[in-house]
Amino acid sequence: MPAALNVIHTPSAPAAIGPYSQAIAVNGLVYTSGQIAIDPATGSIDAKTIEAQTEQVIANLKAVLEAAGSDLTKVVKTTCFLQNMGDFAAFNAVYEQYFTGKPARSCVEVSKLPKGALVEIEVTAVI
Repeated sequence: MPAALNVIHTPSAPAAIGPYSQAIAVNGLVYTSGQIAIDPATGSIDAKTIEAQTEQVIANLKAVLEAAGSDLTKVVKTTCFLQNMGDFAAFNAVYEQYFTGKPARSCVEVSKLPKGALVEIEVTAVI
């Protein structure tokens, strides 16, 4: 029998802006969709710097993980997308404050992100 897929949703993080879920939990793991720096209170990207956007992205991820019964300390893999690799050091300065367990990571530069975001992060975590 296939494992049950549990759709994760919380109003504490931005609603999906397309045909996808904030996260899916299955077999003791949670897989988040990429989060950008949308403030769930305003529905827009209010942060302008890479540092402030990274803070908002991580706050969004934290809310989704908590809704799934997990947290940032249980993240095993992150995938990070930067609009400009020149922001790498500033991004890392914020990132390392939250992902203290040093999960596995990929980080790539992309030409564009939704809504003109500077950063997007998705994670896989243990529940």
